[in-house]
Amino acid sequence: MSTRQVGAHARRSKGALRSFWPQYLAISPFFVLFLVFMLFPVLFSVVLAFQKWDGLGEMEFVGLRNFEFLLKDSLFWLSLKNTFLIWFMSTVPTLFLALVIANMLNSSVRFTGFYRIAYFVPNVTSVVAVAIFFGSVFATNAGLINVILGWLGASPVQWLVNEWTIKLVIATLICWQWTGYNAIIYLAGLQAIPTELYEAAKIDGAGPVQTFFRITIPQLRPIILFTVVISTINGMQTFTEPQVLFSSNVANSANSGGPGSAGLTAILYFYREAFNNNDYGYGAAIAWAVFLVILLFTAINWRLVSRRARAS
Repeated sequence: MSTRQVGAHARRSKGALRSFWPQYLAISPFFVLFLVFMLFPVLFSVVLAFQKWDGLGEMEFVGLRNFEFLLKDSLFWLSLKNTFLIWFMSTVPTLFLALVIANMLNSSVRFTGFYRIAYFVPNVTSVVAVAIFFGSVFATNAGLINVILGWLGASPVQWLVNEWTIKLVIATLICWQWTGYNAIIYLAGLQAIPTELYEAAKIDGAGPVQTFFRITIPQLRPIILFTVVISTINGMQTFTEPQVLFSSNVANSANSGGPGSAGLTAILYFYREAFNNNDYGYGAAIAWAVFLVILLFTAINWRLVSRRARAS
């Protein structure tokens, strides 16, 4: 490109900027807020991960010491293990139930519009309110579940004390919240599948089970991949559920994940170290470690599902 052409291009760009300045001004608040409240904190956390800082005094550069301690921190690895277990216990039933519900809604069911709204309501309900509700349902002394077990002659279960029942309660909460959301996504995918495929399969004598596994699942594979990736990202960031659940039911264990730290997730551990213990440098190191784990886990999920898609 010649010098004259470069100059002409620059003049046109300046002219376009002057002509459309009201439009640029209208969208500028988003970019300003993004810069101040998202981009700057992310970049600052990178610097903070190599510092020792309590939030008030001078920062002290410690290099990789935070990450070295992270690798030796048994509580961090416990929180990561809890996060993976809760993610698995919630994601598998969530996506399975969502697929079943989507198939039901895609059939000739009456009041389909009502059911769509009803299944989506938990996703737009406040997570804090849902966690408080589930805390009351699974409470040891007067919880609804234990009351029903008492009517049936069974002994009450200490849901928020035992290691595995703690994870089960958190996973149930997440499952209840996200099943409807994934069902609506699957429903949109089902409605995009050509009906000719099902008609041809019916003519060839394929039953409902064969049709489901030979047509529905292959056609929905990209959408299933999307829901798996989103569920992985959301599951690895589980925080509000255990934090609120234990703050309202188990004394002095809101930020420790309950008895034995059985509900301590990685993000909850980050929050405790940064905002309760005022160790912002170590908290930033935990946050970046979790980000790398999410990135790696998402890439593995993507690769596995994509490989199965190519194989089929």
